[in-house]
Amino acid sequence: MTARTQTGGPGLTTTEVPFIEEARSRGQLYVEQPYELYTQENQQTWRRLYARIRPRWQRYANQQFLEGIDRLGLPPDRIPELAEINRFLSPLTGFRARAVSGYVPAFVFFDSLRRRTFPTTITIRNPGKLDYLPEPDIFHDLAGHVPMHTDAAFAETLVRFGECAHTAAELAAGTRDANDTLARLTSIVRAMARFFWFTVEFGLMRSKTSGKNGICAYGSGLLSSHGELLHSIESTEVERRALRLEEVIQQPFWIDRYQSLLFVAESFEQVYEMVGTLESWMRAGKLDQVAAGEPSVSQDDLKSFLVPAGEAATA
Repeated sequence: MTARTQTGGPGLTTTEVPFIEEARSRGQLYVEQPYELYTQENQQTWRRLYARIRPRWQRYANQQFLEGIDRLGLPPDRIPELAEINRFLSPLTGFRARAVSGYVPAFVFFDSLRRRTFPTTITIRNPGKLDYLPEPDIFHDLAGHVPMHTDAAFAETLVRFGECAHTAAELAAGTRDANDTLARLTSIVRAMARFFWFTVEFGLMRSKTSGKNGICAYGSGLLSSHGELLHSIESTEVERRALRLEEVIQQPFWIDRYQSLLFVAESFEQVYEMVGTLESWMRAGKLDQVAAGEPSVSQDDLKSFLVPAGEAATA
C-alpha cells in the first residue's frame, strides 16, 4: 500500500484536528479514519515511535505480543489503516479496531469489548511530545493494545470485562434509591477501572522466554511507552507485587507519572479467572465500598451505565 499524506496543515495531530472537533460537536463517537489527512510529519512521528521502541519490545515484551506484531504485519514505516489491521485481526479472534472521535464512556467502552470491538483513536501525538500524552493516540492503541488482541486467551479476557460491565449496569438498575445507586456504581466502576489499569494497561507477567528476572510486560500503557517499558522492568524504584484482586481494587493510580507499583500475573488464564472473580464479588456486594481516591469517576461514565444497554452501545 502507498501512503496517502498531506504535505501541510494540522493533519491528524492530537488536540489539533478540526475533523475530530466537528465529530465531537455533532455527538458522533464512531468515525471513519480519514487516512488522507495524515501529514508527512504524522507519518514521521509513527516511524520515530516505532523505531525507538522496537528494541525494547524485543527485550521486555511478552511473547504473545511479539507474535501479534508479526501476525498483524504492523508496519514500521507508516501509520496503519484500520481496515488492513482488521483483515489480519478478525480471523484470529473476532476482534476489530473501530475508529472513534475521542473519549468513550466507560460502559460503552467495556460493552464494545464484549462485542469484540476495540474503540481506536486515530490521531497521533505531537512530534515534540513523544514520551508523554494524557490521552490515547493511534500508536498507543494500535501498537500497544491491538497486538495483544491476536491472542485468544487475552481476547477472551477482554470479552469477560465487557460482561462485567453489563453486570454492573444490571445491579445499578436493581437499586431503587438514587443516591445508593450512584454510590454503589461509583465504587464498582472505580474497582473495574483499577483492575483494568493494573492488568490490561500496566500489567506485568512471569515469563521464561523474555523480559528480565523472569518478568515481561503485557500492558498496553507499558508496551507503547519507550520510557516506562524500561522503567517497569529495570527500575529499583518500582514495587512489583503478585497480582491479587483484593489489593488491586483498593489501589489508586495516577495517569501523569511513571507507576511506582505494578502487579505481576502468572498467566493470561489467571487474569481471565480473576475477571470472573471480580464479577462474582460485584454481585456479592464486595465492590460496593472500595477505597476512595484515584481514579475519579466522571458523571458521563456513571450515566453510561444507567441508560439502557442498547442505547449506550450505539451512542
